Formats: sequence, C-alpha cells, structure tokens
Amino acid sequence: MNKVKLRLLLEQFFLEDIGERDVSSELIFGKEQKGEIVFIAKENGVFCGEEVIHTGFAILDSNAVVDMKVHDGDSIEIGQVFAMVKGNVSSLLSGERVVLNLVQRMSGIATMTKKAVETLNSSYTKIVDTRKTTPGLRMLEKYAVTVGGGFNHRFGLYDAVMIKDNHISFAGSITNAVEKARSQLGHMVKIEVEVETEEQVREAVAAKADVIMFDNRTPDEIKAWIGLVPQEIVTEASGGINLSNLAGYSDTRVNVISLGFLTHTVKALDISVKVKVG
Repeated sequence: MNKVKLRLLLEQFFLEDIGERDVSSELIFGKEQKGEIVFIAKENGVFCGEEVIHTGFAILDSNAVVDMKVHDGDSIEIGQVFAMVKGNVSSLLSGERVVLNLVQRMSGIATMTKKAVETLNSSYTKIVDTRKTTPGLRMLEKYAVTVGGGFNHRFGLYDAVMIKDNHISFAGSITNAVEKARSQLGHMVKIEVEVETEEQVREAVAAKADVIMFDNRTPDEIKAWIGLVPQEIVTEASGGINLSNLAGYSDTRVNVISLGFLTHTVKALDISVKVKVG
C-alpha cells in the first residue's frame, strides 16, 4: 500500500467529516485530556486496516500510541479487543468514525475474499478483483483483496488494454481492435480480449491476445473451449459467478476468476469502537 497516498486520502476524509472543527469534542474536552479507545469485533472475520489505524490517529495526534493485537490477514472473533489507541481524547473522538468505517469495509472485503478462495479451493486458479470498487477507495479495497488471499486485476483503465464487446463492435472485429492497440503500445502493457463464442476464442488466439476472458460462460463451455488457447495466453473467467456456483469453476483450469462482488456489494464487517474506562 502506498503510505503517502493513504495519508492524503485520510486527510481528505477527515476534512470532509471534521470541517472547521469537531464542535462536540472541542467544547467538552480540553486539549490536554488523555484517554483510550478500543476496537472490538462484533462478528467473526478477517482483519484488515492496520495502517489505516496507525496513520489515521497519527494525523490528528502525533503522540497517539497504537497497540495492535492483530495484524492484517489475522482472524478476529466476536468480542475480541484487537486494537487500542491512547492519545488526546478530542483527537481520538474526532478520528474514530472515519478510521472505523474504513477498517470495517476493508475487513469485510478481506473476509469475503477468503470465503471465495476457500470456496473455489484450487491451487491452480487465482481469485482476482475487478474495477468495481468504491470511487476514492480503490487502493484500500484492492489491498484488502490481497489480505484475504486474492490477487489484483488491473487498477484502472490506464494499466492494461481490455477489449470488450463494445470495443469489438466499434472496431469491426477482435483482430482490428488488437492490431490497433498493439501498434501503439509499449512492450510492458498487456492486451486482454473478452470472448463469448468459440469463434471469438479462435480469433483472439490468432490475434495473439495476452489474456482471453471467458465472459458469462458456464464451466462446461469454458472446459470445451480452453483447449483452444495456447499455454502462453492467460485465461480468465468472469461474469455471473458468485459464492453459490464458484466451486463449479474449480476444474475449468482457467488461470484466474475475477469477482466483482468482492468489492461492489460486500458487507462491512461489524466492528465497534468503545472508550476504555478504568
């Protein structure tokens, strides 16, 4: 994770939430009053967000002390106190909601990713994410996928060519689209082609795509077509795949399965922050 970018993101989030000042905390507590808050798991899952806790509270109180009992990727259980933060009371209260929201979401993604990896139960096929992330949170959400045991697909429109059905329609064919892209690309950028028919698979292979994605295809269709793809071309399955049917793709021998639900419809893990008394 890019720590410089993380700090900038957190500063923006704090500015949105705190604005000119946290009226409640500033009026009730003096600048020198110290306290401690604890993070408590309210359901079982995979923790993710250690750096968010460290960086978030350090922005508001450079003297804040964070005591982590777990690290990214560790399991947490209902009732477990997994992090404690000591510092200025006003700063702790001003920052806890932003930090908590991010930790809950990242932990939810890590937990869902782990479920997907375990459901697929394959040593050959990787689970990867998609671009279906929350605007502004892509770095954090994609990091959470890796914490849960998954891998990252492209980060944006800028780091790989993805030729989808609409690109093919406008270009006239897969061959035309691949040739136009490759003629202007540097050698480090890969070209992926989305296919829906056996004919398109053959055309994508002939065009020497780097990656072929079987879009909204059943396991049986993929198994019937994957033998047409040379080993040097990476294969991907995507679309219409969820936890209930994911295991059915375990013997398709695709290299990766991309899952949008890891980030775009995932439920945040239930976590609370409480003041430590005594």
